[in-house]
Amino acid sequence: MVVLSVNLIDSIRDEKEKFLLEQISNSEQALIEKVIYINRVAKVVKGGRNFSFNALVVVGDGLGRVGYGLGKAREVVDAIAKGTDVAKRAMKRYPMTGGTIPHQTWGLYGAGKVFMKPASPGTGIIAGGAARAVLEALGIRDILCKSLGTGNAVNVMRATFAGLDTLYSAASMARKRGMKVSELIDTHRREVVNV
Repeated sequence: MVVLSVNLIDSIRDEKEKFLLEQISNSEQALIEKVIYINRVAKVVKGGRNFSFNALVVVGDGLGRVGYGLGKAREVVDAIAKGTDVAKRAMKRYPMTGGTIPHQTWGLYGAGKVFMKPASPGTGIIAGGAARAVLEALGIRDILCKSLGTGNAVNVMRATFAGLDTLYSAASMARKRGMKVSELIDTHRREVVNV
């Protein structure tokens, strides 16, 4: 049985905490933060109007993780900071194939409809507004995207996330069907040839 001194345990704990803080700071430096929309709202009260701001923020690492947040405060800077904190906590991983998405998909939220389709390398991000900000933060380099329905930035952004939620990789689909990835792709090719 080994008896460790209290000082040794404290020094190990301190080193571990330093390492974790360095990891967190390194990961935060690599994050892409984009402010999609800032909205000024007014509350009418007895003495006049109270103004405050909403900031819609998207945060991603450019490697397949992205999240969004809505911050509300009396000052724009505070609203952006709150939105960024919420977005960092809401980050989620989405499947990517190279620099694009694995397959085409629709995203629906409210009156917002977003159609996303994989594109060949060199195409770039063909998307507008809120959808472009989300896809850039996610790290997608080539995609065709069309926003239909509303132009409201919040609904378009949430429709984009709804579309990303429906994505699945070939590996996850093969696992779900109890097949190998090569069998899944070969089966798909035979279906396309026979049609």
